[in-house]
Amino acid sequence: MPPPPWSSWEKWLQSSPGRYVLGWEQRCFDQIVADVFGFHAVQIGLPQINTLSENRMPLHAILMHANDNPAYASHYHWRLIEGGPAELPFGNDTLDLIVLPHVLEFAADPHQILREVDRVLRPEGRLIISGFNPASLWGARQYLSRLIGSPYLPRDGQFIGLLRIKDWLKLLNFSLDRGHFGCYKFPLQSESAMRKMEFLEKMGNRWWPIFGAVFLVSAIKRQQGIRLIGPASLARIPALKPLSPAAERAHIQKPIQRINRM
Repeated sequence: MPPPPWSSWEKWLQSSPGRYVLGWEQRCFDQIVADVFGFHAVQIGLPQINTLSENRMPLHAILMHANDNPAYASHYHWRLIEGGPAELPFGNDTLDLIVLPHVLEFAADPHQILREVDRVLRPEGRLIISGFNPASLWGARQYLSRLIGSPYLPRDGQFIGLLRIKDWLKLLNFSLDRGHFGCYKFPLQSESAMRKMEFLEKMGNRWWPIFGAVFLVSAIKRQQGIRLIGPASLARIPALKPLSPAAERAHIQKPIQRINRM
């Protein structure tokens, strides 16, 4: 599998809109992961942000491609694991939390990644996804700018609408837990201009919330006959076995309907 296009993506994240997006997502991830309990939490890709900083699980790991720059993740004191999201190097039902920050939109086969997440995530485990919203001013500028050869967002991204992601998760028997839209400033490059548009955040949240440039969605893996109620029930669950190598992965995968990208 070819490496993700982190070259152009990494360069964009260093720009004014890139830092703006990372700041907003960091605040949202901090709120969402704080009350997710368990033992093993894994972030896949995007080491420029620490999505697990407020989570209290004993093991935090980040999965990175061999060609990724490990310098970003070194100061997080995580366990670094080499691998790709389309074939996760974990055993079945071993993880409690998986975070996919902007992973699906840069993947050749996002359906396969979700199948793998479903395989390795334990019942009642949590999946959190972030991505760019095509139904936004940023998405509209990206579409138009492709026609003139100057995309505003990374050129290699194939941005997927939240409704489509919800459909994919529903097919895998995930239930949506919560979601957020954000980043309502106009798609500009100037940092000073973007600072002057801070008032648009409150206006967007109130008047046009679903048109934020970025979304986060949290989903829980459901399994018939199993339903955890509150964090106290975790005390009655035996400790997980150590993370298993990819060789132990099951060959039977849940079917998922293939849906054309937007």
